[in-house]
Amino acid sequence: MSRLYQKIKGSLGVGIFAFFLFSSSLFSNALAFQDASSEVILKSLQKQPNHIFLNKLYRQVLFMPIWMHEKGLSPSAKALFHLIENEGTLEEGGPVLQAAFSLESEANNLYAKGGTLLEKMHLEFKISQLYKAFTDYAYLGSINWGAFQARIANLRVNDVKTEWVLHRPTVNPALLVERAMLGEPLDKLLQQAIPTAYHYRALQEALKRYMALAKEGGWEAYRVTTKLTRGMMHEDVRKLRARLAMTNDYEVCSDTTIVDDVYGACLEKAVKHFQARHGLLVDGVVGTGTQRHLNESVTHVIEKIRLNLDRIKWLAKRSGNRHIIINIPAFRLYFEENGELIQTMRVVTGKPNHPTPIFSDTVEYIVLNPYWNVPKSIIQKEFVPKLIRNPYAMERKGIEIRRGWGKNAEVIDPGSVDWSNYTEGHAMPFHFAQLPGKRNALGKVKFLFPNKFAVYMHDTPSKSLFSRTKRAFSHGCIRLQKPRELLRTFSTFNSNIDFDAAQKQLEGKTKKSIALKKRVPVDIVYLTAWVDYEGVLQLRDDVYGYDKMQLKSFRHW
Repeated sequence: MSRLYQKIKGSLGVGIFAFFLFSSSLFSNALAFQDASSEVILKSLQKQPNHIFLNKLYRQVLFMPIWMHEKGLSPSAKALFHLIENEGTLEEGGPVLQAAFSLESEANNLYAKGGTLLEKMHLEFKISQLYKAFTDYAYLGSINWGAFQARIANLRVNDVKTEWVLHRPTVNPALLVERAMLGEPLDKLLQQAIPTAYHYRALQEALKRYMALAKEGGWEAYRVTTKLTRGMMHEDVRKLRARLAMTNDYEVCSDTTIVDDVYGACLEKAVKHFQARHGLLVDGVVGTGTQRHLNESVTHVIEKIRLNLDRIKWLAKRSGNRHIIINIPAFRLYFEENGELIQTMRVVTGKPNHPTPIFSDTVEYIVLNPYWNVPKSIIQKEFVPKLIRNPYAMERKGIEIRRGWGKNAEVIDPGSVDWSNYTEGHAMPFHFAQLPGKRNALGKVKFLFPNKFAVYMHDTPSKSLFSRTKRAFSHGCIRLQKPRELLRTFSTFNSNIDFDAAQKQLEGKTKKSIALKKRVPVDIVYLTAWVDYEGVLQLRDDVYGYDKMQLKSFRHW
C-alpha cells in the first residue's frame, strides 16, 4: 500500500477509505492513478489556506480525485455536467453554463488524446471550481447580502428603523461530494438539497416558463390612452387579449360571442385574474394601475422571480407541523398545517418609513384586552407635540401617563408637566399606556412572539384599512383583519384556551394573558414573487424598495 494511503487511513473517520479499498475495479485497476493523482492534489493544496473551497473539498474526500478518473470522467462529473446543462434557470450564455460545456468538451478531448496526469489534475481543479460556482448559485444565490445590509444600515442612519435577519443556508457541497464518492448519485443529492418551502420548486418552474417567453421575444409594451371596461369596442382589445394569453391569464371560455375588438366576458375574466395575481383592485377595469403592470417586461418579471428564489434560500428553516407566514408585499397572513393552508387573512404592515422587520420567531402568548404600552419613539415624535398644544390630548385616546414603570407608578396630571422639555432626543421619565377597550390601538387581542424589535400581531379598531389593496400603515407591528378567528384556530390545538370563555372575557376590559402550550413558528417575509397554494404565480409591488436595493449588486451567472 502506498505512502499516501497509509497516511490518510489513520485520519479517516467517514468510511470513504474502506469504499476505495474494497471496490476492486477502482482500487486494483487504477491504484497507481489514484495514488499519483492524490499526491498531486495534496502537494498542490498543502500551501493553500485551509478556508479556501478547494482545500475544504479535497480534505473531505482525503485528497482523492473527484471528477477525473484514469480512463474517463467519473460518474459524478458526468452527473454534474448533465445537471448544469439541463438545469433550465441558469442564464443562457452565462459563465456557469458556458464553463460546463467548455470543460466537458475539454475533458473528452483530453481523454481522446491520452492526456498527462498533470493535465488531468489541472482540469480536475477547474471542474471543482465549476462545482463551487454552481452550488453557490443553487444554494446561496445572487444577492450580495453584505451590500444590502450596508444599505439597510444607511436607512437606519436616516431614522428608518428596520432589519432583515438572515439564516445562511446549511448545505455542505463538500459533504455531498463525499456521499457521491460513496455511491450516491451526485445529481440526485444536489437536487435533494434544493429548498422546498414557500413552493420554491414551483417558482423555479415559473422562472423557466418566463425564460422561454423571453427567448421567444417576450411581449410588446401595452400602451393605451383609454380606460377599457367590459362591453367597450376598442382597437386595443385584441392586443390586450394577446398580452394576457402569453402569461396564461386569458383562456378561451364558453363565450361564443367573442368579437376581436370587443371587451367581452371572457376577457374580463382574464383581466380580473391578472389583477388578482398582481395584488390590484379586482374590478375588471383596465385603468392606469393595471396598464402599468401590463407594461412590465418579461425581463422585469424574470428578475423579480430570481430575487425571490434567492430570498427563500436565506429564510429560516421551518420546524413543527404548524407555521404562520406573514408576507409583507402581499399584506397577508397564511397559517399552514402540514404544508396545507388552513387559514388566511389580510394584514396591515409597517409604513415605508416604519418598515416591519424581516425575521423569524415563535408565538408564545396571547393577550386578551391588552394594554398598549406606547413606544418612546411614538411618544416623542407624535404625542409630545400634541401635549405641548394641549396637555390633556391623551385623555381622548384613553391613555394614562405614569411616572415610571412599576405597578405602583403614580398617575400624573399631564397639565402639571412642561412637555417642551421632553421633545425628541431628551430623556422620557413617563410611561404612556392605553387602557383596554374599543379605542385601544391593539384592539382586543394581541399575539406575542417576544423579539428585540417589539413587533407582534394584534387586533385594531381601524377596520377600514383592510379594504385597501396596499396596506402599509402601521409603525411596524402587524394588524390582523380577523384576530378572533386566529384565536379560534389557536384554541383548536391549545387545551388551555377556551374559545367561548375568551369571547366572554373580550366583552369586558380585564386583561388576561395566556401562555401557549403549543407554540407556533412565525416568519415575517418579503416576497414580491411566489407561487400560491393553487399553483398560481403571484407578483407584487416593491413596497419597501428592497427589490431595487438588491438588484443594484445582483450577481449574474
